[in-house]
Amino acid sequence: MSTIPPFTHLHLHTEYSLVDGIVRVKPLVKAVASAGMPACAVTDQSNLFALVKFYKAAEPAGLKPIAGAEILVRNPEDASQPYRLVLLVQNHAGYLNLTRLVTRAYLEGQGRHGPTIERGWLDAGAAAGLVALSGGRDGDVGRALLAGREDEAARALDAWLRVFGDRYYLELTRTGRPGEEDCIAGSLDLAVARGVPVVATNDVRFLAREDFESHEARVCIHDGTLLADPSRPRRYSEQQYLRSPGEMAELFDDLPEALDNASELARRLNLEI
Repeated sequence: MSTIPPFTHLHLHTEYSLVDGIVRVKPLVKAVASAGMPACAVTDQSNLFALVKFYKAAEPAGLKPIAGAEILVRNPEDASQPYRLVLLVQNHAGYLNLTRLVTRAYLEGQGRHGPTIERGWLDAGAAAGLVALSGGRDGDVGRALLAGREDEAARALDAWLRVFGDRYYLELTRTGRPGEEDCIAGSLDLAVARGVPVVATNDVRFLAREDFESHEARVCIHDGTLLADPSRPRRYSEQQYLRSPGEMAELFDDLPEALDNASELARRLNLEI
């Protein structure tokens, strides 16, 4: 009998991610524990609102809670399209740095897309104690790859490596959205060329596949659009649910190291509150 390898979700938005999440904390903890996953991260967009509630629910359930946030980084070439970067807390110093970044985004970086940071704010000192995921197709590396600008993608990667060193991972997702496979192919080339690890996520926005329509309603409320409007942006897919370790193993059967890295990275992320 084959053994299903462990897996940890490292990119997940709860209902506290006011833009696009509908996952409630207590049902999340129950679902993660029921699936046999030892840990889970909450990475709400530009906030840590769920942190205390998540820790209080996870620890009694025997689940390791991982703190983090998805940060928007201003794109100097196009302010209307900020990049995404997932920051995960490795230790207490990283927690303090993440709270400072989020606070500064609210105080100094408010704009059309909400709290946003400047790239220059995230230097080696501000990144201490934090682990970064590239943001997949929505990060600066991924967008450059999808635009066919491989040299630009390599420069962006090198810039992040100067900040994070071995605490930077190229994020791979397979959720049925356009460009994902091209982004994976380009990311793997960069990973080999630069010796950078890759990590699989499912960019989770809801617990079960059947919750997709409820999620889309939440997005429409935020965006001020109508669910039935055929011209509204479709940024998400019904596959962005809390996939089980078995589902993730099947999805990334050609890239087992991306799954192993998710579990290994979870062991490096330790914050006590």
